[in-house]
Amino acid sequence: MGSGQSSDTLHCNRYLDGNGPPPLVQQAKEGLNGMYRGPSGCQPEGQMTWVMLHRDLPGFPDDNTLQMNYIFPDGIQTEKQPHPGQPYAGIRLCAYLPDNRDGRRVLKLLDKAFNEQLLFTVTTNKDGEDMVTPASIPLKTQPDGGSAVDGYPDSDYLKTVRRLLRDKGVE
Repeated sequence: MGSGQSSDTLHCNRYLDGNGPPPLVQQAKEGLNGMYRGPSGCQPEGQMTWVMLHRDLPGFPDDNTLQMNYIFPDGIQTEKQPHPGQPYAGIRLCAYLPDNRDGRRVLKLLDKAFNEQLLFTVTTNKDGEDMVTPASIPLKTQPDGGSAVDGYPDSDYLKTVRRLLRDKGVE
């Protein structure tokens, strides 16, 4: 299950030109049930893949591990990012889920959020450099070490991520 990036060009400042969301009639025809979600996020071009590891995570002794791999190369910011035309540093990041029913459900939701460009963003670090970082959805970037270091065990993590994704319209 990999993720490609859409060729659509959606911009976070899409409505600055005076064009608002489509009329409710159009939204209903498009199957949005009267709820308009607006444009996708401001995530730069990148790739998400995943593999199964034959090892368990703390707190999930009977399950294998799903390792998600996120790769964002260095790039130039578009109108979707904070400093258009300026460079940003890419990132390579691994995140982990238990390979069980709940973990696979969260994997599907994270894949959907990635495709909707909601998982990562470009921000400026403390040294004034722009770089790709995870957005507002927490990722477990360590297989162990506890929640203090974004690792396991963390008994509420899967439930928390599902709720945060649901709040962003990803179900």
